Amino acid sequence: MAERIIVNEVGLRDGLQNQPRLVSTEQKLAILEGLLAAGITHVEATSFVSPKAVPQMADAAELFARLPRKDSIDYSVLVPNLKGYERAVAAGATSIAITPACSEGMNRANINMSLEQAIQVAEEVMRKAKADGVNGRCYLATAFVCPFDGPTDPGVVRALAARMLEAGAIEIAIADTIGAANPREVGDLFASLAAAHGAATFSGHFHDTRGLAIANCWAAAERGIRKFDSSIGGLGGCPFAPGAAGNAATEDVVHLFEGAGFDTGIDLDKLASAVGGAEIAVGSGLGGRYLSWRRSQYLRRAAQRKSA
Repeated sequence: MAERIIVNEVGLRDGLQNQPRLVSTEQKLAILEGLLAAGITHVEATSFVSPKAVPQMADAAELFARLPRKDSIDYSVLVPNLKGYERAVAAGATSIAITPACSEGMNRANINMSLEQAIQVAEEVMRKAKADGVNGRCYLATAFVCPFDGPTDPGVVRALAARMLEAGAIEIAIADTIGAANPREVGDLFASLAAAHGAATFSGHFHDTRGLAIANCWAAAERGIRKFDSSIGGLGGCPFAPGAAGNAATEDVVHLFEGAGFDTGIDLDKLASAVGGAEIAVGSGLGGRYLSWRRSQYLRRAAQRKSA
């Protein structure tokens, strides 16, 4: 039996948060239906942040109330602080994530806090989640490079991961927020984290700004990581991180691991159809490298049939 890779779809949250065109609740649910039909079982559905800061997430409570198949899909939501956590739990969330950065500059730009203040807030949320029986996941943003401070010291990432786990986090997502990491440093960091806390404790979150998201996924997988965030059609980008492009495209991640002999449980044909639905919602073309190749093959075959 093939080894399982968990693909955590973050398009509805990380993918849409920076889109200039407002996507309605109905459109989000339609995108979600396409993803679930393709076999997606893990979804980061929304973010309980200030609607003024991120208007795309203004419908967080309404969207969460209308999520389908809650008994069989692992839904999580992002929260910025304890207030956001309380809103999320009141809406029915049983799995939450918080995202402090590993650098001073990013925390200042994102949440107007110092690094230490941001970590203390995250610890508070993780402790509260543990006490409430809520699954607490912690992203460590700018784990490789910060757009304001430059390269991140791996020792800082290791220390912060240890603090989050001690506070009660059940999973740490190591995030290449601006897509500046390379496979060698990704492999080195995950190897040291896995040695200290076990590979199952960590997941990977990569952006494709410089075309290395898939290579970085593979580097992490070689170190035992078996869960990866991705976004339908490569949607994504952080409104508070200059230069951050889209996330690793879900179809690219699925194509990578299925082709390498892993099992994702996701149907690429149905996933391609879901990308088409997302394109309509955001009003622009989407798709990672796999989908571009797939479309080129369709056009080639169509041309061959026409000339035959």
